[in-house]
Amino acid sequence: MYPELAVLGFAEGSSAALVSLVGRQCALLPSYEIARRELAIRGTALNIKVVHRIARILGAQVLTTRTRDLERWRAGQLPPGQELAGKRVGAMVDGGRTRLRTVTRKQRGKGKKKKQRRRYKVEWREPKLLILFEMDEQGRMKAGSQPWIDGTFNGPNEAMELLAFHLHRLGASKAEIVTFVSDGAPWIWDRLEWVERRVGLKASQTARVLDWCHAVHHVSLALEALGLADAERRRLFAKMRRWLRRGYCGRVLRTLQRLGEERSWPAALAQPFEYLSKHVAAGHMDYGSYRRRGLPVGSGAVESAIRRVINLRLKGPGLMWHEENAEGALVLRAAAVTDRWEETLAHVREEMGKDRRLAWDWESPDMPAQLKAKVPIKPPVTQTTAEQGDQEAAA
Repeated sequence: MYPELAVLGFAEGSSAALVSLVGRQCALLPSYEIARRELAIRGTALNIKVVHRIARILGAQVLTTRTRDLERWRAGQLPPGQELAGKRVGAMVDGGRTRLRTVTRKQRGKGKKKKQRRRYKVEWREPKLLILFEMDEQGRMKAGSQPWIDGTFNGPNEAMELLAFHLHRLGASKAEIVTFVSDGAPWIWDRLEWVERRVGLKASQTARVLDWCHAVHHVSLALEALGLADAERRRLFAKMRRWLRRGYCGRVLRTLQRLGEERSWPAALAQPFEYLSKHVAAGHMDYGSYRRRGLPVGSGAVESAIRRVINLRLKGPGLMWHEENAEGALVLRAAAVTDRWEETLAHVREEMGKDRRLAWDWESPDMPAQLKAKVPIKPPVTQTTAEQGDQEAAA
């Protein structure tokens, strides 16, 4: 152990420059093997295992640094920043798809002496991704600005807590307005109130918007459930789309209700009509007002982030990840595509220079007393409408 070298960024036999170079190539290129080849072409010939190790440890360091910051925030010891003070902010959350591999039986022996083959199971998991960005007067991402992207493979509570953490550390409580845009996933909408309260956002500072494309899609599903002729369905869809754009969502609901009653309320109409009714009642579909106020009506930013961060690196034919490696690759990729690589690594080097432990055990005896006394705050788990309906039916 050389504390002086650790402070300068040397770790596990690698300099800070080598770790940054290897980690960035592994984050931006589609595979570790391609990253190894690219490094060799540039004069840095490394074994594939070394490339794996450096990228894996760097990802673990970024996650450890984030965990420590989260714990300080939970304990009330992380002051709010100023990056978003006085600005118009967009906040979006959504989920992607990645295959994770879990070893169910370890291999015994090697080569010809191998007595037992390794077995594993593969399952699809939904990494939850969030993006924060500064908006211009039209509700778009401001030209020349850099967004903040982060994500987790944990559950909805952890994802929404991560959103609240980033809003706090960037100073969103002093923003001009924070606009939450999302699809209709209950795990997002049911926890937004907790996020606003935890960050300290006032009602006048926030706006909640249902993604325009999801709203229009459910109008299309409702018209399809009515069994109308193609020409009539297309005519009504174009008319209702114009109504939605102008903010006349109540007129859309009344028309769908009248058409449903005329046709004895088809069973397939219930889901899209309930979806639209719920968001209209909550005030999430006032698109005319949103456009006049210069707020976004679509969640294209987070959809693009999912494609750039998850689909182009973590998802692909034959790609299977261990969960901890996948989340480490996710945060490295997010830092690279948002052009926050040096900012992220500078913070990681500073934190690792103080304490190089990756397995950060917050119940250990040497944990700071002021942190150990605090209980981490978690968002409340609320029942979805479907779960409430199931309980009522059982009763």
